[in-house]
Amino acid sequence: MQLEYFLILAAALFCIGVYGLVTSRNVIRVLMSIELMLNAVNLNLMAFSNYLDPASAKGQVFAVFVITIAAAEAAVGLAIVLAIYRNRDTVDMEQFNLLKW
Repeated sequence: MQLEYFLILAAALFCIGVYGLVTSRNVIRVLMSIELMLNAVNLNLMAFSNYLDPASAKGQVFAVFVITIAAAEAAVGLAIVLAIYRNRDTVDMEQFNLLKW
């Protein structure tokens, strides 16, 4: 397949992630939107790696690092959300004013 198809798909995924990040007030949806944006980045890394140098696996290595960071981000984010939910009984981002004076 051509590089442009992968880039169009990655751009669509990234735009959907940005839209979900900007419009959602639910923390779980925000975390899922961030994951969608990171998957779009991974798709770009893999596409450019395959297009520029098919013999090496540099893009795949970077994608594995991004997946590892995304898994850690999801685990820490969900732990924070669960802790706040236990105290506040909501996952609405407008209610998260714990750090305000």
